[in-house]
Amino acid sequence: MSLIILAGGLGSRMGGVRKVFLEVGGRRIIERLLDELSPAFGETVVSCRAPEDFASYPVRTAPDRFEARSSLTGIHAGLSVCAFEHAFVCACDAPFVRQGLAVRLAEQGEETDDVVIPLKEDGYREPLCAVYSRRCVRSAAEQLDRGEYKIIGFFDQVKVREVPVSLLRPGDPDLLSFVNVNTPEELERWRAAAEAL
Repeated sequence: MSLIILAGGLGSRMGGVRKVFLEVGGRRIIERLLDELSPAFGETVVSCRAPEDFASYPVRTAPDRFEARSSLTGIHAGLSVCAFEHAFVCACDAPFVRQGLAVRLAEQGEETDDVVIPLKEDGYREPLCAVYSRRCVRSAAEQLDRGEYKIIGFFDQVKVREVPVSLLRPGDPDLLSFVNVNTPEELERWRAAAEAL
């Protein structure tokens, strides 16, 4: 299975800063994710706008194929180049994604599943901490062609398996994998918390 890290966002709520290179707990988020997740996967792909920024990292890059910047654009780009049929996808603003959660989520899926997605107690699905198959590329492209960017928009066209987070907690008891740092305030709060994690 491939690992895809989405790193093509504008970081507008962070003042235009490239979130993937922000430091949390003394390390850049990209380095945290690579150290934690890459050993569990057959390859690591970074979906991005500027491949040259990642030349010093042991990753493949997947430049966006659509002009619009969106998470769906990044998922489409990553799936278009990944070497394996399925990929675990996470965002570059999630510094605490746990290998244990990613592996348990992947283990819940079957070859015929196109999306394997965590289902939280409140009914919310986590599309940026999920497994996708390369079969999603066509549906994602068609949706992007229509100018529609909501990730779950194509889910009715593919086979989706929802996995209750209760099955994933053994690999991430506090569900830190779902933490995002989207604003300077969130960044500072989690920088402080990172010392204890």
